[in-house]
Amino acid sequence: MQFTVHRSPFGVLCSNDTVSILLWVLCVVMVIVGLVGVVMPALPGHMLILAGLILGAWADGFMRVGVWTLVVVGLIALASYGVDFIAVALGAKHLGASPRAMTGAALGTLAGLFFGLPGVIVGPFVGAVIGELTTHRDFGKAGKAGVAAWIGFAIGTATKVALAFLMIGIFLVALVF
Repeated sequence: MQFTVHRSPFGVLCSNDTVSILLWVLCVVMVIVGLVGVVMPALPGHMLILAGLILGAWADGFMRVGVWTLVVVGLIALASYGVDFIAVALGAKHLGASPRAMTGAALGTLAGLFFGLPGVIVGPFVGAVIGELTTHRDFGKAGKAGVAAWIGFAIGTATKVALAFLMIGIFLVALVF
């Protein structure tokens, strides 16, 4: 077993090759589980990715991936949590839904979190439909608002996946270059 000492901005971190390998394995596992969590509501996807990337930086003694890189990646992770609500509301607004439909879509997204993946998929639609029905008794217009909210949800999910890969990309660029 080889013993190495890494100097980092946080002081001296002592480790051996076995610990570094274990940290890298945990890093990869957490990033993979985090990627699944980006689309599955039961897992905090972006936070798992962030934690995995911090472990990867730690495994390297914070020599190539520094504090500022991790701060930027952390800010992206935090920003990702607002994406669902904003995308659903903007999707509903774009197709002329009422403010109540947009509020209903956001509340439907929040309520859907408690029902797993089906709830997250259906929640924005149902919330927008109910919100629109409280303003107009037109089921056609309410259905249109629901579809718009669901399109916003789909765009939001795609944006969250893109942000996850951006986090990983920033980490890899810092690690390699």
